Amino acid sequence: MLPAAGMLLGAGCTASTPPTSVTTSTSPAPQPRSSTVAVPPAPRSVAWFDLDVGDCLADPPPTDPNVVTVAVVDCTSPHRAEVYRRAPLAVNAAVVSVATRKCNEGFTAYTGEPVGNGRFAITYLIDSNQNRTASDPEPSTVICLLQAPDGGPLTTSARR
Repeated sequence: MLPAAGMLLGAGCTASTPPTSVTTSTSPAPQPRSSTVAVPPAPRSVAWFDLDVGDCLADPPPTDPNVVTVAVVDCTSPHRAEVYRRAPLAVNAAVVSVATRKCNEGFTAYTGEPVGNGRFAITYLIDSNQNRTASDPEPSTVICLLQAPDGGPLTTSARR
């Protein structure tokens, strides 16, 4: 039996036979995971009367009539208010009750939650710097905003 074994070994070493390759399988070394954190866009300055539905404000809505611009941030960043409705508004003695009613009407459609659920407080801005003529009975716009009830920051959009 030894000569046969010698023959097999000798046959594998000839120049006309290609070398035998041995394939081994090993798992690749684990690579460290890198997490990519999306950086939200920088705040942009907007005149408050140009706010659109879905805009999120870095700070609470202005109460000072001299403040014209607000900082709008991505709604995934901490923010203090979010615009959820713009509606035409007649300027009259009942402006507060009409503005409140119009804001309440749009709240559930935007958030999917009933008004007064305790998750949000409602506030508004009134843009009355528009053409007041008899041809336009609703010359103003109410801009409805929601906020955290404690005035703290929100960290996601309330839009459903």
